[in-house]
Amino acid sequence: MGERKTREGVVVSDAMQKTRVVKIERVYRHPRYQRVIRMSKKLKAHDERNESRVGDRVVIEESRPLSKEKRWRIRSIVARGNPAARLIVDAGAAPASAGTGAEPTDAGTGAEPTDVDTAAAR
Repeated sequence: MGERKTREGVVVSDAMQKTRVVKIERVYRHPRYQRVIRMSKKLKAHDERNESRVGDRVVIEESRPLSKEKRWRIRSIVARGNPAARLIVDAGAAPASAGTGAEPTDAGTGAEPTDVDTAAAR
């Protein structure tokens, strides 16, 4: 019997129970144009104990079909992801200091005359 395929990737979603979405990235050079190309695909993998979290680097191996789209299972967690990244994903939005547009601007404060003001003054 042959050896099972293994891939290394990053967990991008842990919203489902016992299932993780793992992004596998492949970097190669185009045969004719010699440009570096990054291709990625997302695979659903089984995580029996719900140990992995978003941002973790994991090794997955192929298995028998476990559901409609799930054909891989997580073999091991290679490296833990950044805990701060998990907080942003769990909150559903970036923090207010990340440039969300909530900061006040000086547009419309009367500091500079607008075109309407100058037209009315004529």
